[in-house]
Amino acid sequence: MKVNKRGIAAFSAIAVISTLSLAGCATGGSGDDSKGDDAASKLTVWVDSERVDALQGAADSYEKKTGVKVDLVGKSVDDMKDDFIQQVPTGKGPDIVMGAHDWLGELSTNGVVAPLELGDSASDYLPVALQAATYEGTVYMLPYAVENIAVLRNADLVPAAPTSFDDMISKGKFVVEQGAEGNPYHLYPFQTAFGAPVFGTDDSGSYDPTDLQLGSEGGFAFADWLGAQGKNGTGNLNTDVDGEIAKQQFLDGTAAFWLTGPWNVGAAVDAGINVAIDPVPSPTGETASPFAGVKGFFVSAESKNKVAANDFLVNYIGTKDVQLELFKAGNVLPALTAAADEAASDPIIAGFQAVGADAVPMPAIPAMGSVWQFWGVAEAAIINGADPKTTWQKLVDDVTAAIK
Repeated sequence: MKVNKRGIAAFSAIAVISTLSLAGCATGGSGDDSKGDDAASKLTVWVDSERVDALQGAADSYEKKTGVKVDLVGKSVDDMKDDFIQQVPTGKGPDIVMGAHDWLGELSTNGVVAPLELGDSASDYLPVALQAATYEGTVYMLPYAVENIAVLRNADLVPAAPTSFDDMISKGKFVVEQGAEGNPYHLYPFQTAFGAPVFGTDDSGSYDPTDLQLGSEGGFAFADWLGAQGKNGTGNLNTDVDGEIAKQQFLDGTAAFWLTGPWNVGAAVDAGINVAIDPVPSPTGETASPFAGVKGFFVSAESKNKVAANDFLVNYIGTKDVQLELFKAGNVLPALTAAADEAASDPIIAGFQAVGADAVPMPAIPAMGSVWQFWGVAEAAIINGADPKTTWQKLVDDVTAAIK
């Protein structure tokens, strides 16, 4: 996806103006309608409650240097997006909110986020992180973490990484979370290996909702493969295997390979598994690209302190030390390349970073909602023996109609 890299000179000019006027700026809607010096020199930042401590140092440093207080408000991640969308238009939301990149379509549609000026620092981020932070050619998010799935291998059972999907199956049992309604997120790397992304891209490099690639030749080839791996084929894919069953089979040594994310590594290590992280083995010889989920920070469209908010994010949150603090709090690969490389001294993190180099951002466009509601159900039906061609065609037709 195209990255918006506006010249730093423009940002510097804004910064000069802002330095003269910052003290007189009213705080972005934090819910405090009071006037005066205290309200005029504060940024309110909504963050995941578990990340407050990791950000406190940056907040204190910013206040010490600029005189602008950064008020970190711990919030539940379950409520943050909806609360933000509801409060920003009223002027009572925060200046900055922590969130996920796949919020972007909804935030942009609702007009509640402002563009960010990254300047020359844009090139300091992992490419997939910058792609995910960009919507319709404009950067809206300061990324801090990148998360993707990979194959966890029990290195005591299988010492070397497999070279292909078939090679993996020949070496040991493979498990992946599915369930009665399927789980296309976990199967997406195999789909991309057939050259069938969900959407194509437009001239700006952004996902194009009018270019549904599910119905491509590769999409139908993937559907055939699903059928061959399902109930009436090899049985390598099974909708009876949900997340807990997949986890247990890997932890007890029944399965040698588990396609999952970094959130499950701790349980495997605690169980005494000698864990290695491998790329997703391709069933076609082409790269199997998982989705990447990127976490970051957005600036409110109604903030009265946009310049200070931009400055705090780019020059404080966007530093190696702060991103490493966030990494320590969540153990998720930092988005800043320098921080990611340092975190990757841990071979587990290095493994996920290597797989993430081939990852693609999960589409943040509103049309993606029309995909999720049909996608997993269709895949589960094919795995359970439904005709791949007709079931996949119905998926394409249903999604197309829902988008229109």
